[in-house]
Amino acid sequence: MRILITNDDGIYSPGIASLAKIAARFGEVRVVAPDVEQSSMGHAITASRPLFYKKSPVNFGDIDAYRVNGTPADCVALGSHLWAQTDVVLSGINMGSNLGNSMWHSGTLAGAKQAVLLGMKGIALSTPAGKTEPDFDTLEPFVEKALALLLDNPNLSLVNVNFPPNPVGIKWTRQSVRQYDGKIVPGTDPMGRKHYWFTVIPLEPAEEGTDRWAVENNYVSVTPLRLDLTNENELMKVLQKTPAPTA
Repeated sequence: MRILITNDDGIYSPGIASLAKIAARFGEVRVVAPDVEQSSMGHAITASRPLFYKKSPVNFGDIDAYRVNGTPADCVALGSHLWAQTDVVLSGINMGSNLGNSMWHSGTLAGAKQAVLLGMKGIALSTPAGKTEPDFDTLEPFVEKALALLLDNPNLSLVNVNFPPNPVGIKWTRQSVRQYDGKIVPGTDPMGRKHYWFTVIPLEPAEEGTDRWAVENNYVSVTPLRLDLTNENELMKVLQKTPAPTA
């Protein structure tokens, strides 16, 4: 199995080093990641300038690793072009959860989605991060269990995985769609200039069975996703009530 690994935290992140080490137990691994942090980039692609790749300044041991002047989606497109017959893309381990509505702007998840667009399996992996780095040694056995569960499963093409800091088990979950509130946090830089941070806060508690609920209760959340955004229920209602357009 050929496993391409990317992230949105950049080539220097300890999360991608941890994931590469674990993934090497399942197949041949290559790392292609952004040269700088690309968090919350969503599924942006670079179309206005050329992409370049260079050997990684970080030592990944026996694993070939490269940095790219682009987004996570760029890294997957370029990495799979240069490395033929890639089977699966792993994106992460992101330092910060990607739960609920945050999936919409996640660069980590975009790496996995780009894989599916190109005909490969894509798995995004994330964990909360606070004032200190996540303890990737504690997460390692659960990362390995999650990969063993997902890599050879032919029924899953796109999966979002989130690890709590101290997992007690693994749960299959659905995406939490409870509303979030966009929040602007003002501040002042050392030069006295005003700046602003954009963040989101959940407005409602997580419902049981969702990704947010699982992580809040110390379970690894495993959520199968799809790229088709069609709302079938609303489409059927429209088709039943709206006459077909005439020429």
